[in-house]
Amino acid sequence: MAPAVLIRPLRETDLTAWTPLWDGYNAFYGREGKTALAPEITKISWQRFFDPAEPVFALVAERDGKLCGLTHYLYHRSTTRIELTCYLQDLFTDPLVRGQGVGRALIEGVYEQAKAAGIKRVYWQTHTTNAAGRLLYDKVAQHTGFIVYSQEV
Repeated sequence: MAPAVLIRPLRETDLTAWTPLWDGYNAFYGREGKTALAPEITKISWQRFFDPAEPVFALVAERDGKLCGLTHYLYHRSTTRIELTCYLQDLFTDPLVRGQGVGRALIEGVYEQAKAAGIKRVYWQTHTTNAAGRLLYDKVAQHTGFIVYSQEV
């Protein structure tokens, strides 16, 4: 049986342990080498997690004193709801702990934070090729059939 996982808010002292997880998440989506995020983006994102004026938050999974997963989420307004909505933007677990409930625990952690904030809807997107992730997502949420379009302007 796998050791228990602790889901907790990110701490400013977590930067060194968070960075490899963040880099792994970005590499999974092809953002490495020549296509890597600019360091300024990571720096600003990190700062936003600790700025009370920002609606951006982070949770981490910790097992045996080591970070093994992360999730970043944000609250925003919606034209279809009175209360805020929660967008789970990033979710990543160390490949060594996949299939051990860490991803599920992180998602449930976001659910708990959203509920405590009076938010009733959490949503996210993933790439169609993320088969392992989608196996989990189909168990903890409903796929609503939407297709995402994006354009840099």
